Amino acid sequence: MASEQQPMTIIKPRQGLLPRETRQQLMRLLRYGLGGLVIVAIVWTLLNTGAISTWYGQWGVVLRQALVTGVLVGSVFGLVAMGLTLIFGVLHIINFAHGALLTVGMYITFTLFESFNVDPYLSVFVTIPALFILGIIIQRLIIHPARNAPGHNQLLLTLGLALFIENALLVGFTATPRFIRLSYARDEFSLGPITLDFPLRVFGTTVTLEKLAAFIFALLLTGVLYFILQRTDLGKAIRATAQDKEGAALVGIDIDRISMITFGIGTACVGAAAALVLPFLQVDPVAGNAFNITAFVIVVLGGMGNVLGALIGGLIIGLTQELWVVLPVVLPFPFPSSTKLLSVFIVFVLVLFFRPQGILGKK
Repeated sequence: MASEQQPMTIIKPRQGLLPRETRQQLMRLLRYGLGGLVIVAIVWTLLNTGAISTWYGQWGVVLRQALVTGVLVGSVFGLVAMGLTLIFGVLHIINFAHGALLTVGMYITFTLFESFNVDPYLSVFVTIPALFILGIIIQRLIIHPARNAPGHNQLLLTLGLALFIENALLVGFTATPRFIRLSYARDEFSLGPITLDFPLRVFGTTVTLEKLAAFIFALLLTGVLYFILQRTDLGKAIRATAQDKEGAALVGIDIDRISMITFGIGTACVGAAAALVLPFLQVDPVAGNAFNITAFVIVVLGGMGNVLGALIGGLIIGLTQELWVVLPVVLPFPFPSSTKLLSVFIVFVLVLFFRPQGILGKK
């Protein structure tokens, strides 16, 4: 009697703790990090030799201050760019109204502070849901009807929306710059056995409470957003929609709903950033324009549609801007410097030449 044929056993590859794409991104970050450490080691060696050591002894504090400020401010840039890259990744539109929506969030924070004495860091819990709801309304009433229009029409649509918001703010608040100052910005804070006296002095540099708080909050919110995208069903639906809309629709994902929620999350990011930057910046109806340009460059630098790349790109742009300002002072030879935005455009051109897909982008 013939022996019974045993069923074939298929051995599935063992899945790691992290998705394959995330592991690839982390490995790429590790390579960049090791390359950065090598560069730092070379620079440190040069700074301890002869004339260079003398020059660093004279201007080292200025450079360190630029580095610290660049990292602190760059985290907020990254938060703004995350919202923009998230919207592009799912809806495939370039939202020129992103900066104008940031300005709306700044005015909400200012109004809460002036009229109701709400701390700007507490107003985050108002600006985030407010901008989320506003983003949903904009996507449903303005963006969604034009979803099948040519790309340049969508671009002009968001540009027109930005102009409308700016002029509405001009009518409502006038062109007078507004700002807030925190009464406790130079106080002492006791955290158990540790006492912090602001502004902090770290290796000869100055760290203000406003920028340190913005840095910490930006990293926390970035972590929350990354967790939502990687570990929740909503995040999986957003990533699936970004990768293949037709495939996502075939498995039962409501594309229109995900697009609406994604646009809301993207605008909520600028709502958070608005409350974080107002304590050390001023607001006027066109205050968001500078962030708009910077955010576009960060999105390209980090990789279109890549949230983690947006954070890294924000840190790089923050460092670039601050170093660009101090280099004409510390270098022993003439160095061109007019505005911080000039350095942003130079980085933009270099990225397009040498790595057009961005740091973490795919070819």
